[in-house]
Amino acid sequence: MSPEGPANGETAELPIFTRRRLIQTAIVVVALLVGIYFLFPKLVGLGNALDKLDQADPVWIAIAIGFNIVAFGTYIALFKAVVSGEALRLRWRETYEINMAGLAATLIFSAGGAGGIVLTYWALRKAGMRRHEVARRMVAFLTLHYAFYPLALILFGVLLRTGVLSGKSSVELTIIPAGVAGALLVLSLLFALIPPDLGSRAARFVKGERGREIARRVAKAPATFAEGFRFALSLFAHPSQGGLAVIGAAGFWAANIGILWACFHAFGVHVPLAVVVQGFFLGMVANLIPFAPAGVGAVDAGMIGAFVLFGIPEDTVFPAVLIYRLVAFWMPIPFGVVAFFQLRKRVHEWEDEGLPIDRDATIQSKVLATSIDSERT
Repeated sequence: MSPEGPANGETAELPIFTRRRLIQTAIVVVALLVGIYFLFPKLVGLGNALDKLDQADPVWIAIAIGFNIVAFGTYIALFKAVVSGEALRLRWRETYEINMAGLAATLIFSAGGAGGIVLTYWALRKAGMRRHEVARRMVAFLTLHYAFYPLALILFGVLLRTGVLSGKSSVELTIIPAGVAGALLVLSLLFALIPPDLGSRAARFVKGERGREIARRVAKAPATFAEGFRFALSLFAHPSQGGLAVIGAAGFWAANIGILWACFHAFGVHVPLAVVVQGFFLGMVANLIPFAPAGVGAVDAGMIGAFVLFGIPEDTVFPAVLIYRLVAFWMPIPFGVVAFFQLRKRVHEWEDEGLPIDRDATIQSKVLATSIDSERT
C-alpha cells in the first residue's frame, strides 16, 4: 500500500453521521414533505388530490418497482465500470455496499446528494486508493452519470418544439432548457481542455514562493476535474469498460423515467413519453437547491410544477409524483441503511485482512505460503 494510503490520519468512522445531524435532517425532511403534500394542495384548492392514492393500480406499481431495481443495478454497474479496475479491485458485493450506503448518506447533506459523495470518497480511501486517483475517478463517474441529463434536455426539447414528438411545445419548456443544457455541455467540454500542469504554469506568473504555492493549490482543483473528464472519455478505448459505463448511465436515467411513466399509468393517465422525459429532467433541476436534503421536497415540487406546466391535471400529478418518489427514493433507503452498516464492517475487515488494492498480492502470498507448507509436509 502506498504511503498516501488511508492509514495516514483517516478515521475508521464517518464524522457526518452524528445524532444531531440526523435529528436536524429528519425535522427538515418532515417539514418539507408536510408542506409539499399536505399544505400546498389545500392552498391551491387540491385538498382531495391525495385521496386518489388508493386508486393506484397495483400492477403498475409493481412495474415501477421493477424499473427501480433496474435503476440501481445500472447505477452500480456504472460505478464498477469507472471506479473498479487496475487501480482498485472491487467485487460486485463491495460495489453494492458502497453505492447503497451512499444512498443513505444523501439524506445527511443537501445539494444533490453530497453526503453520498463524502461516503464514497471515504470508502474508496479506506479501500486503499490514492486521493488523486479517487478524485479523478469520482469526477469521471459523475461526468458519465450526468452526461445524459443535458443530452436528454437538448434532444427532447428540440423534438417537442419541432413537433416531431407529441406534447406541449412552449419555448420556456423546450428551447430555453435545451439552450441552457447545450451551453453547460459546451463549457464542460472546454473544461476538459485544461492542461494537467495548470498549477506549474500559473506559478510562473506569481512572485514569491508562497504565492507560487497558493497558485499551484488553487489550480489543482480545475486540473483534477479536467483530468477526470479526460479519464471518462478514455474509458471508451476499452469496449468492455466503456460499454458497461454507457449501459449503466443511460440505463439509470431510462429506468427512472420508466418508474415515473408507470406511476402515471397507475392512475390511468397517459402522458406522452417526450413529456415524461422533459418534465422529469426539468423537475430534477430542483435537486440543486442547497437547503433540501437530497432534494426532498424540492424535487417533488419541481416535478409537480413541471408537469402542471405541461398541462397534466393537477389532481393526477400530485399522487403520481408522490408514488414515484416513494418507489424511487424512499423504498431503497432501508436497504441503504443496512448497506452502510455492512460497509463499516467491510472496512474493518479490509483493515484486518488486507485492502482490496493489495488483494492480488495477498492472494499470491497466500498461494505461495500454501505451496511451501505442502512441500514441507
